[in-house]
Amino acid sequence: MHLKRFADAQTYDAPNHWGVTGLRLQGFEDGGPKNQWIGFSQFLPGGGAGPDSTPFEKVYVVLEGEMTVEIDDVQTVLRAMDSCTIPANEVRKIENQTNHICKMLVVIPYPDTQQPE
Repeated sequence: MHLKRFADAQTYDAPNHWGVTGLRLQGFEDGGPKNQWIGFSQFLPGGGAGPDSTPFEKVYVVLEGEMTVEIDDVQTVLRAMDSCTIPANEVRKIENQTNHICKMLVVIPYPDTQQPE
């Protein structure tokens, strides 16, 4: 078992994101997961990401608040305990369109060049 306490999570900057603080809960460390990493994002009102895509899929799980996900000009609002999978290469934009903080888990596979051994 690889235990990591929330107090020990380190911040990270995600490209093309604004108004957000990301904490790496698991991944990119000795003894951690081999296939994916887990981020905890706290989006301020108006915070978001994109529009862009990644060459790998990702999963969003909203823990608290709301997040609007836009794909192909269609907006979907995720609320507490809603989740979605964004397929590889799908262009998406996300934005917290509320006056409350949105807390969200992000599960992402490692890029081929950055997998731990």
